[in-house]
Amino acid sequence: MQHIIIGAGPAGVIAAETLRKADPAAQIAIIGDEPEPPYSRMAIPYYLSDNIEESGSYLRDPDRHFEAQNIELVQQRVDEVDTAAKQLSLADGSNRVYDKLLIATGSRPVSPPIPGLELPQVHSCWTLEDARNIIKLAQPGSSVVLIGAGFIGCIILEALVKRGVKLAVIETGNRMVPRMLDEKAGGLLDTWCRKEGIDVHTSCSVDGITAQADNQVEVSLSDGGKLGAALVITATGVKANIDLLEGTGINTDRGILVNRRMQTSSPDVYAAGDVAQGVDFSTGNFEVQAIQPTATDHGRIAALNMAGQGGEHHGTLNMNVLDTVGLVSCSFGLWMGVDDGDSAELYNSDEYQYINLQFDGDHLVGASSVGKTQHIGVLRGLIESKIHLGEWKSRLMQDPTAIMEAYIACTQELGYS
Repeated sequence: MQHIIIGAGPAGVIAAETLRKADPAAQIAIIGDEPEPPYSRMAIPYYLSDNIEESGSYLRDPDRHFEAQNIELVQQRVDEVDTAAKQLSLADGSNRVYDKLLIATGSRPVSPPIPGLELPQVHSCWTLEDARNIIKLAQPGSSVVLIGAGFIGCIILEALVKRGVKLAVIETGNRMVPRMLDEKAGGLLDTWCRKEGIDVHTSCSVDGITAQADNQVEVSLSDGGKLGAALVITATGVKANIDLLEGTGINTDRGILVNRRMQTSSPDVYAAGDVAQGVDFSTGNFEVQAIQPTATDHGRIAALNMAGQGGEHHGTLNMNVLDTVGLVSCSFGLWMGVDDGDSAELYNSDEYQYINLQFDGDHLVGASSVGKTQHIGVLRGLIESKIHLGEWKSRLMQDPTAIMEAYIACTQELGYS
């Protein structure tokens, strides 16, 4: 059996290892188009902030692990997938045939239509090569403009602050991380960052970037302001890498459409990770969830089905946890609430504390929090377990900080303790 995986990120690596355990005699190859060993993009901020060496981002020891597992690593770009012939065409002109194929090509940054993005001082922060370029320009004391204050942008923000740069952040939304936190929570993050010396511009966009003397650039803002910078980083969202499948007949939407076995509309082709549109735990709808825990879960389940061992994906809880210059925020599940649902809230702006609980009947279905780190694990546990809160719902409506007591009481009643 010849298993081929396109994509050398966490989904692809976990899938290859799972396949090796499930099918010891199979031929397994991972094809990746970057000139690096398989690595985790989530480790790049730690590399930027000098917490790890570049090799610390590697998913496995490239000198020993893959050879010991008898997993072939191929550093090439796949140009075409022929599902009828079950064959791949590579950029070097070679072809590879497969019995089962996994698409784990991930996603790529989306560049906004801003004049000047082609300048050498402008970079995204998505690959190790991007990180190397950023490190050269983000020297202590240098001025850096970060375009985008979403989840990825705020992770980059943390790393840049640790590098000692003078940072300005531009966000088109009316608050930071608008797809993760509501206005009150996002506002706390905004105020916190300003207090920490970060120049935050919300409800603002970039009109253009122009070259200046001494390898500097000028960033023109929609509010009429102008910012000088040695480096501009774009973090304005990502898009699933589905272009490779054009003309294959495989069904796509925002990502590759898969069933609960991670199987595409072509029976011998599977998809996993950021590129796959898989089932969402909270809604049952099929969505793209670009987070590493989802990618690894997808990869494992896809591999089991490729090896004929079965298994279904029952959905991944949408979750984000963010440490922004010392202030921790999080959101889980349907944090924005459901129709006809109830909610409970605590807001203390002076202490940078916020917690919001969202209910559907007596189930906790979503939550968000700022500055209340002791609740993070419990919030996730209550949502994922779908426990009936009973009388504890009314108590939480009065005091949402009693979440730990509610969790202990409800799980003890069910005999979980």
